[in-house]
Amino acid sequence: MKTHSPNNERIKRKYFVFLKEAKRHGESTVDAVAKALNRFETYSNYRDFKTFHFQQAVAFKKHLAEQRSAASGEKLSKATLSSTLSHLTRFFQWLAWQPGFKSCLQYSDAEYFNLSEKDTRVANAHREKPVPTVEQIQHVIEGMSSNSDIERRNRALIAFTLLTGARDNAIASMKLKHVDLIAGSIFQDAREVRTKFSKTFTTFFFPVGDEIRKIVADWVTYLREKKLWGNDDPLFPSTNMELSAMHQFQVAGLKREHWSTATPIRKIFRESFTKAGLPYFNPHSFRNTLVRLGQTICKTPEDFKALSQNLGHEAVLTTFCSYGEVPTRRQGEILECLRAPQNPPLTDVEKIAKAVAHELRNSAGMV
Repeated sequence: MKTHSPNNERIKRKYFVFLKEAKRHGESTVDAVAKALNRFETYSNYRDFKTFHFQQAVAFKKHLAEQRSAASGEKLSKATLSSTLSHLTRFFQWLAWQPGFKSCLQYSDAEYFNLSEKDTRVANAHREKPVPTVEQIQHVIEGMSSNSDIERRNRALIAFTLLTGARDNAIASMKLKHVDLIAGSIFQDAREVRTKFSKTFTTFFFPVGDEIRKIVADWVTYLREKKLWGNDDPLFPSTNMELSAMHQFQVAGLKREHWSTATPIRKIFRESFTKAGLPYFNPHSFRNTLVRLGQTICKTPEDFKALSQNLGHEAVLTTFCSYGEVPTRRQGEILECLRAPQNPPLTDVEKIAKAVAHELRNSAGMV
């Protein structure tokens, strides 16, 4: 049974370079494209891409709609279908312009990968995401032990995510020198911190409680004064694993190195929320929590703009559109208030007239 096609591998490698260098896509996007192409090649038994015909696209689309997720056992979601087929559409459109393929492929044939308009609407429909409250996060933190270095790190990690709203990949690469406890801020320097789109910006601590801030401050102080770590050491070091006498790996404290990925951070979050008896909320959901907090405490457009910048957003609309949705429950509360009879606000002229009338009545009473 065929497991690959040498010709396909060569052109795929060229396409991956194109995505990374010309289109400036990250590794995660390239990996998603590679997965989509692998699905198609497995289905077609690794036939050469030069033999591609629109009927293959139609048949694969039907085949993919019947596949089931290995994790849930249910049919693939419309969103998964849409992203997979979109990757294939763009690949074959690009392929149709490559030397050696122009005479074999029709650019328009790639369009047959498209989902129906109905399925596309389902795939792109906006659905409310579960977002933890500040109180839920505080409950998780309060229930975490801090007896060992590992436990102290894990507790400070969740507190730091709430305090700063930093992305997990940025946190994994952050150094001690990026934290300024006096100013109450962190400097997300794209030269050293893995920020999204390589942005460089300063984040000031969010108003989520003095106890949360103290946990982070105590952790930084512990690393500097007790562990004697310096500016370039990791803020959240990885776990050191050693072989025991039984030749089994065991935890042996902290390793003076950064995490290479954010996967261990998400694992810590999952274990901590499960232990607290709460559903798992990933680190990114904390950013939604902070935006909802901002919707409550921000009083002016300038306030919300500052909050938006604090999250690393260049445009406040990004904060509103991507994170600022009103929860369904709160939506109902607002509409209920709007249904209640309300006295129209007085205009400035009416306020002045009312004040003059009041003064006249007082003056008449004194005569």
